[in-house]
Amino acid sequence: MKPISRFATITLSLFLLSSALQAEQQPTEDPYIWLEDVLGEKALDWVEGQNTKSLKVLENLPTFKPFFEKNLEIYNSDKQIAYPSLRGEYIYNFWRDQNHVRGILRRTSLQEYRKAEPTWETVLDIDALAESEDENWVYKGNNCLYPEYRHCIVTLSRGGADASVRREFDMQKKTFVKDGFITEESKGGISWINKDQVLIGTNFGEDSMTDSGYPRISKLWTRGTELSAAKTLFTGDKTDVGIWGAVYTTPEGNYPIIIQAQTFYTSTMHYYHDDKLTAIEIPADADLSSIFKGQMLVRLKTDWNIDNNTYPQGSLISIDFDSFMQGSRDFTMVLNPDKRSTISGLSITRDRLLINMLNNVRSELYAYTFADGQWKNTIVDTPTRGSISVIASSDTSNQVFYSYTGFLSPNTLYFLDAELQSTKVKSLPAFFDASPYVVSQHAVTSKDGSLIPYFMVARKDMQLDGTNPVLLYGYGGFEVSMRPSYSATIGVDWLDQGGVYVLANIRGGGEFGPAWHLAALKENRQRAFDDFIAVAENLIEHKVTSPQHLGIRGGSNGGLLMGVMLTQRPDLFNAVVCQVPLLDMQRFNKLLAGASWMAEYGDPDTPAEWNYISKYSPYHNLNADKNYPKVFFTTSTRDDRVHPAHARKMVAKMDAMGIPLYYYENTEGGHAGASNKKQSAYLNALVYSYLIDQLK
Repeated sequence: MKPISRFATITLSLFLLSSALQAEQQPTEDPYIWLEDVLGEKALDWVEGQNTKSLKVLENLPTFKPFFEKNLEIYNSDKQIAYPSLRGEYIYNFWRDQNHVRGILRRTSLQEYRKAEPTWETVLDIDALAESEDENWVYKGNNCLYPEYRHCIVTLSRGGADASVRREFDMQKKTFVKDGFITEESKGGISWINKDQVLIGTNFGEDSMTDSGYPRISKLWTRGTELSAAKTLFTGDKTDVGIWGAVYTTPEGNYPIIIQAQTFYTSTMHYYHDDKLTAIEIPADADLSSIFKGQMLVRLKTDWNIDNNTYPQGSLISIDFDSFMQGSRDFTMVLNPDKRSTISGLSITRDRLLINMLNNVRSELYAYTFADGQWKNTIVDTPTRGSISVIASSDTSNQVFYSYTGFLSPNTLYFLDAELQSTKVKSLPAFFDASPYVVSQHAVTSKDGSLIPYFMVARKDMQLDGTNPVLLYGYGGFEVSMRPSYSATIGVDWLDQGGVYVLANIRGGGEFGPAWHLAALKENRQRAFDDFIAVAENLIEHKVTSPQHLGIRGGSNGGLLMGVMLTQRPDLFNAVVCQVPLLDMQRFNKLLAGASWMAEYGDPDTPAEWNYISKYSPYHNLNADKNYPKVFFTTSTRDDRVHPAHARKMVAKMDAMGIPLYYYENTEGGHAGASNKKQSAYLNALVYSYLIDQLK
């Protein structure tokens, strides 16, 4: 089992109170500080006014209604792939459609699943649960006790927020367990040690959460006892990102581990064994990726020099876990990617370690076996030139489901058998005709001489006359890779309307391993922005488009990218879609989960670091004398990760400067901006209608 993410999901109400108090305590230099009061009456009145003003225009654009109707038809299609999860004898799937808006958790057998129209057994109906409890529940997944998978922790969020309620559920009886493991709304998590004990991180009360809003205490909770009686195993610092418990489950045994994440990228791990904690002495920035056949698999973010050996950045190394804990440092090299490739994922089966590689931003799948102290690998015969994701695997068999997708290739699910032979199981229909289009990969030299790749999807007969409407998408942060993928809404709402789609693989992402990410960290952040500008200028130079017809889109960290593009190079673009963004980089670390991202951006309260952050902080670099494109900001009231005040304050400041813009704040939806398919269809209809209106 993969450990709980360091930035996995303090209660929203606590955050809202905290936000309000912060707003009261801050100096008055920022006239829009009051917009940080998420649910304040004045703030919500302002939101309603902005929404009304913008939606009055956007909903009346000629493309909006047909886009919305078509998008909803696509999202609600019964031809969507029911992606599997392998749990013992069952295949589980969470399904949403027009009849199940919030969704149902259901199951079937492997044999039945492979049929064209399998018969499903409903296990949990979220719509019915929400109605019976009068709550706007959004399903956030479940964590089940291995290997029976009967006892599960179901995670439920109000409106899509990260802060969630967790409840024990009996998969056999299909009911919640009375007096089982249940927590109130909070960020955190529960990991099973055995049927009667769990590792728990949640809001235990006063001073139990970090400055980033995650648990700072990990406890051992025993069935039949009150949460208040749970045994404290580890207490972190307020300045930590968070403390999480994770349990690696294997046929050879379970490995309970407490993770103290000091920053977003550094952590200390402790093995809980024989009622005591022992430090796992690997580099703070390394990932303990998995445990397979007793081998601890460690992926390195920087070179590691130990016992006269140097293990290089980006490599995957292994060692027997018990031997390591007894002092051995005799590691074995599993894989050392070159400069244009990286490991994008690991999965475990009974006898194989599957490694998903990115080679020049295209996926390859390798199967590794371990015997006699040696690793051997075989490349799996899969489709090429797109993206592969292992969807489901289990260490009780060698059966695997993986998906393949590309810009023009609908998501297709394959079954990989014990002999590594692939069989197509299910595929999305072609929601748009891909035959007129072609995918190409290009590269441009950035300001400092680095080669930056990007993908372009365009008509085969595209004329290089500078008039093509282009949508350029980017992210560039947190070692997240932007890979080719199929989007029916891009096809229908953009390509079929004469648009060109471009995906930029800028630094800050993970397309070429840890070094690609580290190159744009903190004081080097401008490199990511320069990379994106270089791609835009390259498109203009080659007459694919011109500033009048060039639009850009990004969300979250990509929303920061959009804000920087807006303020640094407004001359390059005529449309900017800035979604759930970070924009006030002087206060990002004081708002919701923002403190956890200082390892990425720096600490604005440290003068030397604010010196470089201030140079790009969009909120602080607006200039009333500049001509800006008419930007479209979107956010969510229920986003308890990136505070909606980033977008709110930016809009208020631009309004005061008389700068035209659009704004839409969904009152639910969490960090994704939408919590169900109707909301997603609506939001994309707004976005693409705006883009066409601005760029054609």
